[in-house]
Amino acid sequence: MQFDLLIKGGRLIDPASGLEAVRDVAIANGRVAAIEAAIDAEHATQVVDARDCIVTPGLIDLHSHVYWGGTSLGVDADRLAAKSGTTTFIDAGSAGAGNFLGFRRHVIERSKVRILAYVNISFAGIFGFSQTVSVGECSDLRLCEPRETVAAVREHADVVVGVKVRSGKHAGGTSGIAPVDLALEAADQAGLPLMAHIDEPPPGRSEVLPRLRKGDILTHCFRPFPNAPVFASGAVRPDMYLARERGVIFDIGHGMGSFDFEVAKAMLAEGLAPDVISSDVHLYCVDGPAFDILVCMSKLMALGMPLVEVLRAATQRPAEAIARPELGTLKVGGVGDVSVLRLRPGRFTFVDAVGAALIADQRLTSDGIVIGGVWYPNEAGDCNETERFEPHAPHTHVEVAARHFGRG
Repeated sequence: MQFDLLIKGGRLIDPASGLEAVRDVAIANGRVAAIEAAIDAEHATQVVDARDCIVTPGLIDLHSHVYWGGTSLGVDADRLAAKSGTTTFIDAGSAGAGNFLGFRRHVIERSKVRILAYVNISFAGIFGFSQTVSVGECSDLRLCEPRETVAAVREHADVVVGVKVRSGKHAGGTSGIAPVDLALEAADQAGLPLMAHIDEPPPGRSEVLPRLRKGDILTHCFRPFPNAPVFASGAVRPDMYLARERGVIFDIGHGMGSFDFEVAKAMLAEGLAPDVISSDVHLYCVDGPAFDILVCMSKLMALGMPLVEVLRAATQRPAEAIARPELGTLKVGGVGDVSVLRLRPGRFTFVDAVGAALIADQRLTSDGIVIGGVWYPNEAGDCNETERFEPHAPHTHVEVAARHFGRG
């Protein structure tokens, strides 16, 4: 059989199947055609040398913001994909019912990388987010209309994976718990999970957590004070144990302000590792402190999470969270999405959302990705950006966008 692409000589780690061994992976017609100890390179049109690399199912970033040009916080998924090893970006509520069609037509359908999405309970999506403008989309409850949300979910069912709500002082103003209740009603009617963001109170975490059901996602699960999941003593709050027992999914959602090393250490020490590692990458954290999913995964490794579990939290677990079993694993006949990664030794400085530094002796980088059988090499090649990170001085949105996308 002739293959379109052969990834040869890599250390295949597929947590979903339990496979960890040197294997060749062949792709034909966009799907995995063979996984064997040795496949003759003469049978492939293109060969990728993966010696000294980790070959894994395509990484899935469960929390990202990629409605670029249509929202102020969006970044270009295609531009980030190969560098971050990401083959599927899940947009976490950038668009609501009022602008989801634009997101679909102008971004999702034109992207090389796969993009799926949560629909924001706010009709307008996330519309007022920058360093100088912060208007929470849930601060006006007139925008939180469950019937419109459900209609959008059903109209775009092939790309929608759930409902998103951002609650808290920044996202909801004085709306309190109401946006969460409205979003839960929409999610229940649509038969889909809810992803719940919590920033600073109100509402408090103790109001939000008991409402979340099995399969709902608590994003920013290791966020700093206030609304942190641990007491000042470092003890984990009881409602976090109860949520885990109930089947609530814990997602990192690093972002600009939602990941604290000390909180993560306390949670990990109590056996409450994250189910999912995601970046919450957007225009105001893509240059730090989050950068991308590989940096976030590397941070969890530096905190003691084993490599295979870090990979599971970026492949198998997010695929399960969005009920897309065809993703997050490599099997013959399955989707031909692959990430080719390296575990680079060195001295790396990582910074969390509150400015604390952590020194690590290794980090994950990407050689490239395969999406539907097509090889996209990482041409960025620089893994030292974390060393140069400094918190941004205040800039206008126009200045930040020009730095990322260029002018004009």
